[in-house]
Amino acid sequence: MPDAYEPGTRQSETPPPPRTGAFASLANPNYRLYFFGQALSLVGTWMQATAQAWLVLTLSGSASILGLIVALQALPVLLLGPYAGVIADRVDRRRLMIALQTVMGVLAAVLAVLTIGGWVQIWHVAVLALLLGLNNAFENPARQAFIHQIVGESLIRNAVTLNSVMVNAARAVGPGVAGVLLAAVGAGWCFAINAGSFVAVVVSLIAMNLATIEHEEPVQRAKGQLREGLRYVAGLPTLWIPLVMMALVGTLAYEFQVSLPAAAKETFDGGPQALGFMTSAMGVGAVVGGLLVAARGTTGLRPLTIAAAGFGVTIAITAVAPTLPVAIGALFLVGWLSVSFMSTGNATLQLNAEPRMRGRVMALWSVSFMGSTPIGGPIIGAISESAGARVGLAVGAAACFVAAGLGVGMWRHRRNAAPRMTMQ
Repeated sequence: MPDAYEPGTRQSETPPPPRTGAFASLANPNYRLYFFGQALSLVGTWMQATAQAWLVLTLSGSASILGLIVALQALPVLLLGPYAGVIADRVDRRRLMIALQTVMGVLAAVLAVLTIGGWVQIWHVAVLALLLGLNNAFENPARQAFIHQIVGESLIRNAVTLNSVMVNAARAVGPGVAGVLLAAVGAGWCFAINAGSFVAVVVSLIAMNLATIEHEEPVQRAKGQLREGLRYVAGLPTLWIPLVMMALVGTLAYEFQVSLPAAAKETFDGGPQALGFMTSAMGVGAVVGGLLVAARGTTGLRPLTIAAAGFGVTIAITAVAPTLPVAIGALFLVGWLSVSFMSTGNATLQLNAEPRMRGRVMALWSVSFMGSTPIGGPIIGAISESAGARVGLAVGAAACFVAAGLGVGMWRHRRNAAPRMTMQ
């Protein structure tokens, strides 16, 4: 052991035992900074997502156009996500996040000015959505891998789940506030508040104590690193199975930015307040469910499969809900199972990936979750417009059941293969 303290390492004569409980990761000062900075920013992000969806529907009157806008925002993740993972393994992830979060704040400010000034057109929204997606493509894998550097191996399950809770708590608050502001002062002020919220996350990243962040030596630039990452994932079922399951669910089930506005406006004949209540109910359910998941901290194929099946059941209930209050109650359960599926899959990948590959692995996770939207967004938008939002939701439920079937098949295969390997 070195005599002097070296930045980037964790040292103590008697390491304290790992903390337990739903909020264990918040004992880490750097994670507290990260958590609360991201929380404020994400409230603004969900306000913008809700206001943008309503703005597009108001300007175009088309769920298909809304699906295309959502797809444009996710297109860079699909096209550039794997390469962004290579970059996340090569650079200082914290500095990259500071730069990209700053740019995202500027983009939100531009949309606010255009909307408040009365100049906004559909093509403005489309271009800014595409630029935001470009930032997300490179920021997401860096952020996912950076969480492991903050909290380390023992708390990564808890930190990932609390991160999902934070996202969904913001989903509960942001759309509700957006619904009120949309009715009172219009979409532009939702975008303006989001622009200001990026200050919180940038300040939190700058204020971190770098000496207590685990140092991971950046991967040196070399040819074939993208192919190396893909081969690495393909060789490990503990990595590629969760990724395929998320690709199925992400493509058709996580298109709530398209299906919920259509359901609020057409199926339940509501306004922006109805959309805010629906999205907020989903967020509240995710917070409650996420806290339970954070306390348990289970990972692996079996809990992921159970979560996928439960997610499908709750979406199916929402699809057949006869009234708006019933749909809101069902969406509470959708949020619960959504965060369970997402956090279980994320933590499973984090724990099974080597540090030098973690950026590339988490980039593929971002591609499976967010990058699938350019495919799923237009599909669900077209289905919702032609056959109704109920059918669009039902297609998402079916995708969850297919993913759960894949998990069951692989889990049984591995269970049956284990005795044969023991006998050899």
